[in-house]
Parts: sequence; C-alpha cells; structure tokens
Amino acid sequence: MAATKRAENRATMTAQILRLGREHLSTHGAAGLSLRAIARDMGVASSAVYRYVPSRDELLTLLLVEAYDDVADRVDEAMADGGSVRERIVTGARAMRRWAVADPARWALLYGSPVPGYAAPSERTVEPGTRVVGALLRVIADAERTGDLRDNLPPPDPGVTLDAVGAEFAVELSPAAVQAATLLWAAIIGAISLEVFGQYGPDSFGSPEALFTGQIELALSTLLR
Repeated sequence: MAATKRAENRATMTAQILRLGREHLSTHGAAGLSLRAIARDMGVASSAVYRYVPSRDELLTLLLVEAYDDVADRVDEAMADGGSVRERIVTGARAMRRWAVADPARWALLYGSPVPGYAAPSERTVEPGTRVVGALLRVIADAERTGDLRDNLPPPDPGVTLDAVGAEFAVELSPAAVQAATLLWAAIIGAISLEVFGQYGPDSFGSPEALFTGQIELALSTLLR
C-alpha cells in the first residue's frame, strides 16, 4: 500500500513538473529552463523537485520525449482514417502543422536551434523522435508497392547511403523511394518551421494553412503518379 502511494505521489509530482516545464518553455525558452524556478512556482524547496527530476538536462529529455510522442500521436490519429496515399500524407502533415502552430515553443524544442550545453540521449529520444518519420516511410512504401510512386524518380548519388533505412524501420523501400521520403520530410518540417518561426513575415499570406496544404500537394506531385 505504501509503495503504491509513493508511486502515485511520484507520478503526480513528475506530471506537475512537466506541466510547469511546458509553461516555462513558452515564457523562457528551452535555454532558460530552471528547476529552481519550477520549484518556486510549485511552492516547494528545490530539493523536492530534484528528487523527481534530478537535472535540467533530464527535464529537457522528458519534455522532448513527451513532445515527440504527442505530435506523433496526432499524426497517427489523423492518418488512421485511411484514404489514398496522397490523402494520408496530406492529412498527417496538416495534423503536424496544427500541433506546431498551437504550441510553437515545443516545436522549437524539437526542430529549432540546439539547446546550449544539452545533448539529447539517443537511447531515449531516437525512437519517439522518429515515429513520424516511420509513419511517412510506411506510406511511401505503400505507394511504391501499389505503383502510386513514380517509377522515374532519380536515384540517390552513389555517395549517399540509404540502404539501411528500410531495415531500420522494417519497410521495403528502394533507395530512390527513401530519397523521395527525405524530400517530403524536409518539405513538411521546413514549411512548418518557416511559419512557426515567423520567417514569412506578418500577414504575408491570407491563409497559412491553405498555403501549407498547397506546398505539400506540390511536393507530392513530383513524387506520386
């Protein structure tokens, strides 16, 4: 009974620390995160916070994993409705954009500038961080298998090694298809980041969401039949 209570208290405290961590991301940025500041907001001694999250780097890792999983869940949910290859990709990309626009601070944590002095532990962040990539690769593999992917896509340069990607994600893809997926991934991340980080300028376009959809449709027109 006591062990269960301790586990519940740990879960409650960790959830509260993460909630405040997300709030501080929005107000101070990733580089400005401070466990002492979070402790002050909680009204507890900093040692109480360190008992559950021992360092700023650990807090960043927890926030990274949480954000990667959160955006991947949104994309998976959007793509689960099915439809054609084109429809699934557009729907998933739009879900990713909506998540980013609604929470630019967490998008910046995932795809913005590196946090000075912090190195994400690959053993904890690679799997959640590549969930959306894996979903995209699986759809591209479907397109290649069904003939929806263009068969005249340029092959990658011999110096570019892409053969291991299919094995890593357990999908069958030609090197040309993997290269096509990287183009699509770059288009999605790049277009979202340009908008979220204000690179277009204020009021440059009447409907950023429509522009984004058009950009992804244009990228797909070069890859799909």
